[in-house]
Amino acid sequence: MTSNTDVAQDIDLGEGRAFADIWCDRVEATPGATFLVFRDDAGNVRSWTYEQFDATVGHAMQVMLARGVTPGSPVHLVLRNSPAFLAFWLACARLGAWMVPVDPASSERELHRQLERVGPRLGVCAKARRKPYAAAAERFGLDQVLELDETAVDVDLLASEAAALPALPLLERPRPEDRIATMFTSGTTSQPKGVVLTQANYATLARVMSAVANLEARHRWFVTLPLFHGNAQYYCFTPAIAVGASVALTASFSASGWVSSAHDLRATHASLFAAPIRMILARTPEDAPRLALEHVWFAQSLGQEHHRRFAEITGVTPRQLYGMTETLAIVTADVSEPPAHDVIGRPVLDRRVRLVDLSTGDEAETGKPGMIQVAGRRGIDLFREYLDAPETTGRSFSEPIDADGTVWFATGDLATRDKTGTLRFVGRADDVIKVSGENVSLTEVEAVLAQAPGVLEAAVVAKPDPVRDVVPIAYLVPRDAAEPPSTDDLHAWAERELAPAARPREWHLIDELPRTSVGKVRRFAVTDQATSQH
Repeated sequence: MTSNTDVAQDIDLGEGRAFADIWCDRVEATPGATFLVFRDDAGNVRSWTYEQFDATVGHAMQVMLARGVTPGSPVHLVLRNSPAFLAFWLACARLGAWMVPVDPASSERELHRQLERVGPRLGVCAKARRKPYAAAAERFGLDQVLELDETAVDVDLLASEAAALPALPLLERPRPEDRIATMFTSGTTSQPKGVVLTQANYATLARVMSAVANLEARHRWFVTLPLFHGNAQYYCFTPAIAVGASVALTASFSASGWVSSAHDLRATHASLFAAPIRMILARTPEDAPRLALEHVWFAQSLGQEHHRRFAEITGVTPRQLYGMTETLAIVTADVSEPPAHDVIGRPVLDRRVRLVDLSTGDEAETGKPGMIQVAGRRGIDLFREYLDAPETTGRSFSEPIDADGTVWFATGDLATRDKTGTLRFVGRADDVIKVSGENVSLTEVEAVLAQAPGVLEAAVVAKPDPVRDVVPIAYLVPRDAAEPPSTDDLHAWAERELAPAARPREWHLIDELPRTSVGKVRRFAVTDQATSQH
């Protein structure tokens, strides 16, 4: 396997560039550096250099052109983590088409709704899940569907098909303002929105995220989260391409195998959400190797004990960050020494952030929750718009505040700021309730309950109350279904660990929590799932 240490070479990451240019420049600058190491579910490992994988990208472009994809065409990408996903993402970038990456576990109904919204010229799906996709495509009238294996075999299949096709026509490079993707949000508190992104957006990600993570060519990201989600693309692959680093990609997430895979694939960097971290802590075998990672990002609330234990496993203390699909690069990060378990830190690089009091519209007072607003330029360091939703787009952005078009974007997330300027994440605006006039963050309560003895996972929802307005109600997944925690023990834990207003008034045991594909709890669906399970 080629080392990246001796082939580091800078490329132009300045503003005003398209992501396609950054990829092509990287291939030219460090063709022999390792780009991708892929491990499938059977344990087979295969790797590609930047030059080798660029050939696969070219093959994907030929296959797309032969099926009628042209600059400006949407491509519906319904694949698990695989070399083919990356090949079609980068092929869309180079061709000037735009990808619509979606959850490969989507139902026929969801797939049909997506097809209606984006009107793709080509659909790419897995042979193993062809039935729902074929039905949705037939209903919509999509006649160009490519079925793949989601293994390294796809690379060979693309090469074979491309060899039988005419040579590529000479293509113009895409412009920075051209669309590169429409990403659907996770939908934890509402239905997903389509986030429209540009070539310049991804170029900004490459520049900013490589700088924030102090990434070097010798580093290797470990990616187990799904590629169709922003985390893997935004925080891992784009910065790796920026500096010529490599990425170790697994076909799926395995909580019990995460540590051993990170060790075997020689990872140095990782990015996770709190929920997968809790799963890893619960299922990692005692004889798993100890890691010596150099950097770990995590998002969402993590209890102090879980934060400490994960640092022991990985060899480095995790740093919390804050960002979302719409903000692209992260907005804040905890760069303190040592990192804390409960802060999202301060704005990174030149990010501008303000907290706005929801009741007054003024700057939130120190220690009081305020909505996070982020300044940026649409289509450059903020997303361009929501797909076919001009009213929602209009509500999300302020009027320009600078001559360069800078606007304020209202995230819908709440945070508090202490006297030092450090931010703490509170939750979505919908996740903060008032119990007898006191603010209670459901996200923070969940992080505490997840550490209770006998509890694997927790979700907390609000229930109307005639005296207190609303009260928190807890839904818990037991660590051992045969010996679940008792209500008395849970009450005692809550009395020790939570303020009175934050203590759940009811306790419900549930088989599993409804989650998005990256492990976020779909809180609005918890009650319905609990009812269906019992």
